[in-house]
Amino acid sequence: MASAAFNGTQITYIGHDCEDIPDFLGDEYGHSAKRLDLSFNQLRSLSGLESFAGLEELLVDNNLLGNDLRLPRLPHLHTLTLNKNQLTDIEALLEHLAAAAPSLQYLSLLGNQACPNQLVSPDKDENDYQRYRYFVLHKLPQLKFLDTRRVTNMELTEAQERGAFMKVVKPKSDAPLKEAERQPLPYTPLPQGSREAKNHKGAFSKCCYVYYGKHSEGNRFIRNDQL
Repeated sequence: MASAAFNGTQITYIGHDCEDIPDFLGDEYGHSAKRLDLSFNQLRSLSGLESFAGLEELLVDNNLLGNDLRLPRLPHLHTLTLNKNQLTDIEALLEHLAAAAPSLQYLSLLGNQACPNQLVSPDKDENDYQRYRYFVLHKLPQLKFLDTRRVTNMELTEAQERGAFMKVVKPKSDAPLKEAERQPLPYTPLPQGSREAKNHKGAFSKCCYVYYGKHSEGNRFIRNDQL
């Protein structure tokens, strides 16, 4: 059985190619974990998170999570990163997150079709991405950070007034991706130099999170008390 890195209330289980959350993580650490990092696996669901009732931060970047993603109710969850998964239906995702994670303040969806960023979708531009932000903030107005950017008062005002009309259209095909289509995206939301844990630097001036394991990638969020 692969081991997890445990540091106080932080659990790291990266790069083990697991398709499900291993039972031992919840059995051994669920009662005390505040931060759980399951990035760089092959997760298709998050079944098992119900053991982590006190979770505040969840990182599941670079997995195979799709539109059937379901979280248990996590009332204390304030940070969620879902970068580089297979999410296409932004409206369904946001409605689910609003119910399951009412305290959410930091959300990142880069590298999903649901996030029309031109780094992943050459046919999209900054206007497409800004409309996406308005729609997300219309659904989740409590967010302080979305993807790599702080939420501004102007965006919140625009989201309240017009966000409902800026829905991102889901791609027509919602079938599971074939193996050939699961090739790594030709970008990472972080500099290449931060992919090694020993070289990790925070993207927003201070390093808050460090990934440990054979695959590593930094997190872009900062906390309120570090501003």
